[in-house]
Amino acid sequence: MSEKKEYATSIGGQAIIEGVMMRGPFKTAMAVRKPDGEIECAVNENGTKKRNRFLRLPIVRGCVNFIDSLIIGMKALMFSADFMDIEGDEEEEESKFDRWLEDKFGDKIKDIVIYFSIAVSLVLSIGMFILLPTLVTRGLEALFHSFSFAGTRTFTSIAEGVLRMVIFITYLALVAQMKDIKRVFEYHGAEHKTIACYEGGEGLTVENVKKYTRFHPRCGTSFLLVVMIISIIVFSLLPRTGVILRFVMRLALLPVVAGVSYEFIKLAGRSKNRCVAWLTKPGLWLQRLTTREPDASQIEVAIASMQAVIPENQEDAKW
Repeated sequence: MSEKKEYATSIGGQAIIEGVMMRGPFKTAMAVRKPDGEIECAVNENGTKKRNRFLRLPIVRGCVNFIDSLIIGMKALMFSADFMDIEGDEEEEESKFDRWLEDKFGDKIKDIVIYFSIAVSLVLSIGMFILLPTLVTRGLEALFHSFSFAGTRTFTSIAEGVLRMVIFITYLALVAQMKDIKRVFEYHGAEHKTIACYEGGEGLTVENVKKYTRFHPRCGTSFLLVVMIISIIVFSLLPRTGVILRFVMRLALLPVVAGVSYEFIKLAGRSKNRCVAWLTKPGLWLQRLTTREPDASQIEVAIASMQAVIPENQEDAKW
């Protein structure tokens, strides 16, 4: 039993529309439950183990993995969405604009859509979680300027960080109420439980997977929370400047914050230290919003995706 607890894997995943994407050391798999009830699984090679030494350095690898995750995650979402639209596509006539895009860009159109979607998502995220808190705290500084005191810079950074977390948690709480998102969050729970079962050393069966928790320390939700906490510490060290320069400095330091956060999440995934376990608690609590208990059919999809990325030599799947 103790040996099972010590096992930790680098395999991670993401919930998609009626499915689960799993990413292993050599392969990425996307498994989707089609409308007819069958499971469709697509497997692709990835270059995680083939990166040069610089890209595998601590901090740097966190930035690279973050960008990689955005691209792979968006591709997985588009892959799963294709199956949900298949019936409507047969009946709906292709528009002139669609035909123009296809003639103009050909097979490249999907890549263009993916990168455009990522760009829009990043702009909206930066605006909501960095620019908005910066503007609000700058406004509060101006409003209460006469009450300035020693340590105002630190106080402002903390207030900005707290506001950022409030916006983030409120956003998650609202999104979690959407019917379609609830289904995605159930697959998110299936993903976590399947990985936990594999790490527990048990066979990947529905009954075995059901026994495990839907909360996992290496979850993307936990990563984002860690990003916000570390940003409070890093941003508090910056000098007081105008709002534009303040925003630019925070934007420039995002890769560093993401890299440090990745190292912490990686440590949390393999460490059994009580202090580390205590520090991961807030992220696990937050997963109560982003995961739900899956049913047997959803677990089957997660298992299919997981089995496709497990390397022949299981040692390669460990940290």
